[in-house]
Amino acid sequence: MNTQKHLYIETFGCQMNDRDSEIMAQLMAKENFAPTSDIACADAIIVNTCSIRGKAEQKAYSLLGALRKQKKENPNLLIAVTGCVAQQEGKKMLVRMPHVNLVVGPQNIYQLPALFEKAGRRSKGLVVTELSKEFMIPPFLPTMERGLPHKRFVTIMQGCNNFCTYCIVPYTRGREVSRKCEEILQEIIHLVAGGVKEITLLGQNVNSYGNDQPQEQRTTFPELLRLVAEIKGIERLRFTTSNPKDLSEELMRCFADIDTLCPHFHLPVQSGSNKVLKKMNRKYTIENYLEKVEKLRKYSPDITLTTDIIVGFPGEEDEDFQATMDLIEKVRYHSAFSFKYSSRPPAKSCEFEETVTEEEKIKRLAILQDRQNVITKERNEEYVGQLMELMIEGESKMDGQWCGRSKTNHTVNFESKDTFIPGQLVMVKIKSTCQNSLLGELLVKNEK
Repeated sequence: MNTQKHLYIETFGCQMNDRDSEIMAQLMAKENFAPTSDIACADAIIVNTCSIRGKAEQKAYSLLGALRKQKKENPNLLIAVTGCVAQQEGKKMLVRMPHVNLVVGPQNIYQLPALFEKAGRRSKGLVVTELSKEFMIPPFLPTMERGLPHKRFVTIMQGCNNFCTYCIVPYTRGREVSRKCEEILQEIIHLVAGGVKEITLLGQNVNSYGNDQPQEQRTTFPELLRLVAEIKGIERLRFTTSNPKDLSEELMRCFADIDTLCPHFHLPVQSGSNKVLKKMNRKYTIENYLEKVEKLRKYSPDITLTTDIIVGFPGEEDEDFQATMDLIEKVRYHSAFSFKYSSRPPAKSCEFEETVTEEEKIKRLAILQDRQNVITKERNEEYVGQLMELMIEGESKMDGQWCGRSKTNHTVNFESKDTFIPGQLVMVKIKSTCQNSLLGELLVKNEK
């Protein structure tokens, strides 16, 4: 009988990485590795990395550096680096971090148990970062031991064909690969049978799901949404992320037709300037973007819109930044993720001349975030007095309070002496707001 071993996973980056970590944990569980939250007692450690933003990459390297001591004290400890930094750095990772046993790219995580076994027999680290044009996401039925039991991510596609000039995803996750529709549905049916109530469909650009499949076999993303919505037991359905250039009216119509589809849309704009958008290779104009926002709001008047914005892109002049400021005034996003531009090799923009100083980037980002914070608070205040159905997330950090999430993706806290379980539905009346959340009063405790 094998002795149980312990696996620790540290995840940096996006929801795609969160889902990859779940998959790796489940694959390793079949090899008798139980998850642990104590890194000191781990027999194996996976550092799942992100290189989209410099800060996440730096955090990953900082953790890997700190693991030198633990590896020295326990030579049998196995350390793996996965994700986009692993794909990007490859063999260079072992030069910088020679105590690492395994470097694995996103396409290769499904081989992880065999790779761990192989790496454990080697004196030098093993690198597996091949990107295959024939890669297919294998069928995968998840277990229910990891993650919140009431909501789960389901990957529907991987990779990207857009080659935005600032982005390295096509280089680290490869070209777009869509999962077979029947395999996605099978996974979701399995999850719902295990008690999952909320599903989020994941992909670098879900709008282009199915475009890599033969025409006669193709299922479009709106068609997939409608098929998923027919599965009994799903109470909430979400998806992320979308590229505005591929946003179709057929998808917009889904928000009007599908009751379980939550009225929240993350639609990254990146810049309010057509000049900058062209240089970013985003393939849409601000006029196109605003037309789609207007039409989307006609189909779903209560929809919450969120976005991503980059400031200080090479060539961004004062008038370009002002165009971005004008855009957030027109759209009035409920929230925005905003960042300073940073070069991410081998993205094309690394070849562009940096025309915005670091000082100016910091200044522009502060101006944008300060104004967006005001807009966010004003948008939140619009909900005061309204009724909201919440899905319980758990106890709040505040004593005596519980935390739930609305269909519009707002975090709502409320006081109650009752006991709730994650996934339970309750009705609250919004009483007041904070910068990043709402405060409600419990009205109805739904036993669903």
